[in-house]
Amino acid sequence: MTRLVIVDDDALVRTGLRLILGGEADLELVGEAADGRQAMGVIRELRPDVVLMDIRMPHQDGLVTTELLLSWPNPPRILVLTTFDADDMVLRALQLGADGFLLKDTPPPQMIEAVRTVARGEPVLSPSVARQVIAAATGGAEPQRRQAEAELARLTEREREVAVEVARGSSNAEIAERLYMSVATVKANITRIFTKLETDNRVHVAIKVRDAGLL
Repeated sequence: MTRLVIVDDDALVRTGLRLILGGEADLELVGEAADGRQAMGVIRELRPDVVLMDIRMPHQDGLVTTELLLSWPNPPRILVLTTFDADDMVLRALQLGADGFLLKDTPPPQMIEAVRTVARGEPVLSPSVARQVIAAATGGAEPQRRQAEAELARLTEREREVAVEVARGSSNAEIAERLYMSVATVKANITRIFTKLETDNRVHVAIKVRDAGLL
């Protein structure tokens, strides 16, 4: 059972998420909060596995709240929710260590699967906004193709295929299905990719793939 807390200043959004997630047998909605300050107390008391975190809220936004939560021992997984598909605050949240992001209008089945994916410890990069976030990360500048190509040349052909799927926002399970691999093999490939690119961040991998012109 995955325990969830929803943090959003919009009561209608909280109601919608409650309806989407509340009917799943493996998900338990244990609490809600209307802003970051309130969320700190709720999360400290209830110790959820996953927090669905709105990024823009009064009193204390999702960015500050994410940073504070991730400084705790054994923090919850954090799935950032945003209305905007190119929100620089989302990129900052990912840099701070959030486990992924989704648009608030993500279809319910994808929202549910994203929560499950994050609960398993796998990052989620919503395909519908991955390109915009990657572009924001590079500041809109002309891609540094040669540097990216040189870094990706360290990868085997199979690792490059996995890296491209990561850049597309695919989960480990989706990569396994598309490339006819086991999930364990996908994880092993991603570990090697991180080592060779000297990162532990899927966003960084996605940026390199984009800069090299592979998307």
